[in-house]
Formats: sequence, C-alpha cells, structure tokens
Amino acid sequence: MHKNENVTEIRKTIVLNAPIEKAWKAVSTSEGIAAWWMPNTFEPVLGHEFILHAGPFGDSPCTVTELDPPHRLGFDWGKDWHLAFELKKLEENKTEFTLIHSGWDAEKVTEFGQPHSVVRGIMDGGWESIIKEKLPTYIEA
Repeated sequence: MHKNENVTEIRKTIVLNAPIEKAWKAVSTSEGIAAWWMPNTFEPVLGHEFILHAGPFGDSPCTVTELDPPHRLGFDWGKDWHLAFELKKLEENKTEFTLIHSGWDAEKVTEFGQPHSVVRGIMDGGWESIIKEKLPTYIEA
C-alpha cells in the first residue's frame, strides 16, 4: 500500500523595515496584496470568499479561514492549498514576515492538471522573488 506523502510546505521569512501596522496593511488589504502579488477581491473578514486573478492561470477561488490582526491571516486557495501570512513585531520599525504555503500532496494535481510536486518547485521560486523583492520594495518605498 503506497503511503500518501505530503510534500513539505513552502516557508519564506523576511525582516521588513516597517512597523507591524504598516506591514499588516500591506498583506491584509485588497490594494496591498495587489501591489506586491496579484489582483484580488480580498476582504479581511473571516469566511469571506474572494478571487485571486492569477493571470494566465485564470481566477482562483479563496476563503479567509484565519484572521488575527496584526499577527496572522490565512486563507484556503483553490481546491488544495492554504496560505498563511504571519507577522511578528521585532522593534518599532522592524517586522518579521513569514509566508507559509501548505496543502501540497505528491499524489495530487492542480486544477490545471499539473502534479503538485512540479508546481511546488515553480511556486517556491516565485515566492522567493515575491517575498524577498516585491514585498519589501512595496512596503519600504
């Protein structure tokens, strides 16, 4: 019997030169998320269903599942994934931000028919530049 293997979550952590309130606004508002990631109909309301406009991949349905301002926000993305943003105040103008992208499964394919293991590799690289370049550039501008 083949054991169902979960592919490890993607984790990206960065220290932002911004107060936690400013960082929170960037990751918990529709305009903020659109500025560093992708257009969306997000609202910071538990249970809110929204859409991520993922360009060539079409629209992904999402649901807000966790909301603990200004420390944690989580939502289900598409049929399998969960995304969480964690913020931790280090000092007045420094905030640690962690992105956790979970829900990977070696035996599953995405809505677009690609194996999770393949997509995870692509996403891991994508998140690397989004979290380490786009997000800080937007927040610290």
